[in-house]
Amino acid sequence: MPATDLANPLTQTSIQVALEPAHIMLNSLTLINRRDHMPGIHEWVERTAVSLTPEQRHTNLLVMEGFFYIVSPHRSWSSFPAYLEYMEREDPRVLRQRLFDRYEHIGSSQELTGQPFNMEAVLSTVGSYLDYLYARFPEDHVYVQMETEAYHLLQDPAEMQAALVSHLRQMWHLVLQEEWERTRPLLQSSVQAFNQLDYDHMDFAEVARTIVGTNLPEWWHKYANMVGKAQFIFVPSPHIGPYVSGFVTDTVVWLMFGARLPQGSAVQAPDLSRSELLVRLSALADDTRLRILQLLKEQNELCSQDVQQRLELSQSAGSRHMQQLSATGFVLERRIEGQKCYSLNEERIEDTLLALSRFLKG
Repeated sequence: MPATDLANPLTQTSIQVALEPAHIMLNSLTLINRRDHMPGIHEWVERTAVSLTPEQRHTNLLVMEGFFYIVSPHRSWSSFPAYLEYMEREDPRVLRQRLFDRYEHIGSSQELTGQPFNMEAVLSTVGSYLDYLYARFPEDHVYVQMETEAYHLLQDPAEMQAALVSHLRQMWHLVLQEEWERTRPLLQSSVQAFNQLDYDHMDFAEVARTIVGTNLPEWWHKYANMVGKAQFIFVPSPHIGPYVSGFVTDTVVWLMFGARLPQGSAVQAPDLSRSELLVRLSALADDTRLRILQLLKEQNELCSQDVQQRLELSQSAGSRHMQQLSATGFVLERRIEGQKCYSLNEERIEDTLLALSRFLKG
């Protein structure tokens, strides 16, 4: 989908930068599961993952992946404990139905045909539940062991609810509460700085670049039809690093971005400035990634396969390096005949050097 689909006018009321405790902390729990696929995220994620027992990491994968559409907040919450209280009080059958409502929405977007949804039939056997998921997700996105465990919990909504709440409450007391208190002032500074900007006369793409710091990733364009129809809340995360993720309902989209300050901000937050610099510099602190940037400087533009061949990289290694360089904005990405191709973003490099100079020299 072309980027021009994002060039829709926004009103000041449809765009907001806000502190969303539940979304921020749940996103951090999700990052623990995905850390191997997101090079350059905050060190807290790996440090926390290592501190958990294998059983706790396994349960976190089950809760945050197998039940993602249940634990994803569908509204704003003043605090993570307030969100937990809601999860504990809600009718467990409503929670279960929310999962299947989202799966049905995914199914409708993929133009699935067949009989109307029948929960009893879907949950009749493990096989029928897995077939239901295979019809909606790529095969390599369906983790059979995890979804089998999810299936058994779905048989008893009350037991499912108790398991979800128990894990989330344990994670709050074990790793999240202290980290929230540590990072909240930085996140508040980011929110304050961005809310001082004037977004009038900007289209969505311009707003996103201003807040996130780079263009939104390619996957985002499938949500372009919601621009101008839904409320967009940009939420700074202390742990997501250079990446962007989101929570989506029919009326609200929460976009998580790495906490930062806008260029030229009057808000003074040295720790926040240092955090953003670390994200960028970590992408440069690797010999292979520096060689990639040098190669792109020499060749102007190369597709991913060409980069891998010239530097003798495996597909997986090349993909990880390009993912981090693209997320931090050091390379520009576009598709040519189905291939991802990259060019050097010299403006980003110059801006990073200037930011480092400003930080060290004042």
